[in-house]
Amino acid sequence: MTKAPATAARDALVGELARKHLHIETLEERKRDCLDFHNVSVWGVQAALEAAYAAGFATAKQERK
Repeated sequence: MTKAPATAARDALVGELARKHLHIETLEERKRDCLDFHNVSVWGVQAALEAAYAAGFATAKQERK
């Protein structure tokens, strides 16, 4: 089963934000605590949330045109 293009694009963006801001290489569950749980800084979380907000804002702005 393939994902809808919008879902695939969203997942790719979320994955990129996780890698860039939280230093998490994948968001896939790997069924090992040492791989599925991460210590992240508050500034990393803040940067990731700000980037996600900006991406959502940009997408909404594009959809209005």
